[in-house]
Amino acid sequence: MKNVIPLKKTLAAAVFSVAALSAAVGDAFAQAKEQFIGLPSYRVGAYAAGGSGLYGGWIDYMAMINERDGGVGGVKLTWEECETEYNNARGVECYERLKKKGSTGNSVFQPVSTGITYSLLDKVVADKIPMVTIGYGRTDAADGRVFPWVFPMITTYWSQATTMVKYIGAKEGGIDKLKGKKIVYLYHDSAFGKEGLTVLEKQAQKYGFSLVLLPVAHPGNEQQSQWLRIRQEKPDWVILWGWGVMNPTALKAAAKTGYPREKMVGVWWAGAEEDTVPAGDAAKGFTAAGFSVAGPNYPVIKAIQDNVYKKNKGNMEDKTRVGSVNYNRGVVHGIITVEAIRTAQAKFGKKPLSGDEMRWGFEHLDIDAKRLKDLGAEGFMPNLKITCADHEGSGLVKYQQWDGKQWKIVSDWIEPDREMVRGMIEESAAKYAKEKGITPRDCAKEG
Repeated sequence: MKNVIPLKKTLAAAVFSVAALSAAVGDAFAQAKEQFIGLPSYRVGAYAAGGSGLYGGWIDYMAMINERDGGVGGVKLTWEECETEYNNARGVECYERLKKKGSTGNSVFQPVSTGITYSLLDKVVADKIPMVTIGYGRTDAADGRVFPWVFPMITTYWSQATTMVKYIGAKEGGIDKLKGKKIVYLYHDSAFGKEGLTVLEKQAQKYGFSLVLLPVAHPGNEQQSQWLRIRQEKPDWVILWGWGVMNPTALKAAAKTGYPREKMVGVWWAGAEEDTVPAGDAAKGFTAAGFSVAGPNYPVIKAIQDNVYKKNKGNMEDKTRVGSVNYNRGVVHGIITVEAIRTAQAKFGKKPLSGDEMRWGFEHLDIDAKRLKDLGAEGFMPNLKITCADHEGSGLVKYQQWDGKQWKIVSDWIEPDREMVRGMIEESAAKYAKEKGITPRDCAKEG
């Protein structure tokens, strides 16, 4: 009888096994109730100021959703950053590193880099991971029939360029007054900077103004020859399509050569505090585009302050940047990502979503005025409705001017030249489809 295990020990072992199994199941369930979002951020390098603000706002919004709401539909949001330094090769490395994280794999990739976007167009299709490029990236990807996995949402570079011409035209007393005028396009010599070329050339032909193209090499802190040329050309307007250190350098150079900043209009990546504050007085009067607005006095920003910063859980070391342009852009990224999760959960259930399910959520987004008000983002960003064929949305752009201390709104939301832009998008996307052997989707059949 020495080999007989006492009943008490047997029962104890059984209870322990059940408890261990329950704990394991509980851990697995808890892990399964998390939605992973990979963040290919850049907090070091030439463009760190913009990246740190944008990703800070995005992370703070997700943290607020977790703290205030317990996540989305009971599913907590989790994330991990991967440093790209705004470098294409590093961006691809981060994509590969993050894509299998989480219980269902990475559910969305937002590189905040046009170069990285171009590098991943084929990969996201193969891996079934939606790539969201809010206000940047490849414009013709707005044709969802050819690019079902890419979402250049809210507004694209081509739409923005047409609103720039509209804004300049209004300042001249009417779009017809542009005939015979001269506009310099001072642009970052990269995939980002080259996005504006084609549409501005078409606008020049349409409205009869001459366009002078002046590329600036990365990172943009050397512009002596370009501003010598501007001095010689004596343009009526300068479009500054810059990023990072290129922007304050351009504003200082303009002041030095006597070119009025009131005659300079910047791309939205030239229109943040990180672009104007370093330029000092040279930035006063400069105007830039935006797909969201600056300022902390919006309910959504106050919700972040109440639920995150008052608990000492904020992502920004410098709390004065909360409500800045780049920070608020990050909040827009957070809003769109979370609303896509809500949209997809309504169809697939309140559970962690795969990349394929998230793609459906992005493609069926409908953030109308009522929803923006509910989110505390009324006036903060334009309405957004995405469809199978249209992955852009409203295309609306607003303009802000730097008064020496802060950004002031100086326009309503401006409509792009939709007919021109959509025609260009469809023509370019069709060419891409032919080159790649892609059969465009029939959106009428998909419903």
